[in-house]
Amino acid sequence: MIFSKHRTIFLFRTGISRLLLIFICLVLSVKAYSNTTLSAHKKTIDYKFDGTISRKVLQNYLSRAITIQSLLVGKGNFDDNLRMIKNIGAKYIGRSVCQWGEEAAIPENLEQEKKLAQRIHESDPEIILQACIFEIVTPEVDRLPIPAWVFKALNTPAENRNFRYEDMLYPDGQFKNQWGKGSVPDISRLETKLFFYYLGASYINIGIEGIHFGQVELMNKNDKQLDNYNEVLTLIRTYAAKHARRHMIICDSHVPSGGFVRDGKLLMDFHAFPLRIMEIPGKPEKAMLQVGHTDALYLRSKGGITPSGWKCEHLPYLVEFDNYGVSKHPGQENAGDIPFWVWGYDEISWFAHQNKTYRTEWLHYAHDWVRKTDVNGYLEMPGGRQTTSPLDGRHWYWANTPTPNTPDGQGDENTIRDIWKASEQ
Repeated sequence: MIFSKHRTIFLFRTGISRLLLIFICLVLSVKAYSNTTLSAHKKTIDYKFDGTISRKVLQNYLSRAITIQSLLVGKGNFDDNLRMIKNIGAKYIGRSVCQWGEEAAIPENLEQEKKLAQRIHESDPEIILQACIFEIVTPEVDRLPIPAWVFKALNTPAENRNFRYEDMLYPDGQFKNQWGKGSVPDISRLETKLFFYYLGASYINIGIEGIHFGQVELMNKNDKQLDNYNEVLTLIRTYAAKHARRHMIICDSHVPSGGFVRDGKLLMDFHAFPLRIMEIPGKPEKAMLQVGHTDALYLRSKGGITPSGWKCEHLPYLVEFDNYGVSKHPGQENAGDIPFWVWGYDEISWFAHQNKTYRTEWLHYAHDWVRKTDVNGYLEMPGGRQTTSPLDGRHWYWANTPTPNTPDGQGDENTIRDIWKASEQ
């Protein structure tokens, strides 16, 4: 068969066009497959819950937990903190409301906290924000009115009055003025239960989905059977079931004994505790983690039936860089007075005091050590927290990359991001 010149050119061009079309289709298919694969990978990290939370979803949140103390109170630069949260992929923001005393300011604080919580959830609706109900009450609480709905929840006749500081304290004077002008409340007293319910419901109303109850074992000296704690937590959870964003509140606390278990049921959704960092003798400023150091929680988290209904031998938990003061001998080994000093500092002050190279190395080490040592444990990353010992004239640690908005940032956010990304592999 004989083809004309034009016919040959047409067929040649058509062939090229077809090859080009096939090539484009292949490229698009590879890209689509890649996107589908990435999308599928992202879907494996499940953050969905409503009313109850599965162990897997809870652990997903704990694996992306970071402390950003007083985030919703406006501590630091909020816009830069939000930028950091997006950059690192944080999902659980610990201590975002960190109300330590100063009870008279609570109503005003709640208004601002609600606005900032809304901004965070507009950015990422999956994020859990945590507030704190600590082991402290001060005389300022006498200036805080009790809403009628608080009395109603505890089946108590409503009164037109404020909270009463003295009625929250241990009757025998135990722990009075434990924190300067602040005292440890007694959970068995009605006034304390009224106050804790008021705080819990108020936090739920502003978008909070997690509450840290502090050192619960200081507050239950008259509640050994945990009846009063169970009552308060049940009331708060009942309120959350109707009013919380996803119909539940996720509760935790510091538990040196390993956890609160009542009739085989765990009172907390997860446990929490300080890291309990141990000095390495003879190596100035160097430190490590070790099972059994002081009252560290590793391998000791109690189990039972969780508030969500699933059973576990050991409840998942977070360990955090705690802040509790500075010794009289900062920088020295065996600084004395309490066994928890890390070269004379509390944990976050010690960490902030280190150079960036060692901080990077230590975050990788701590994350990996906790995960390998106890499958139930997770490191809560340091994002923002008060330091007791001044660092170059500063009294706060920020993980943020230094910017004009956060000039005091110590540049650890990318390390946190990289650790979390690596753990997804």
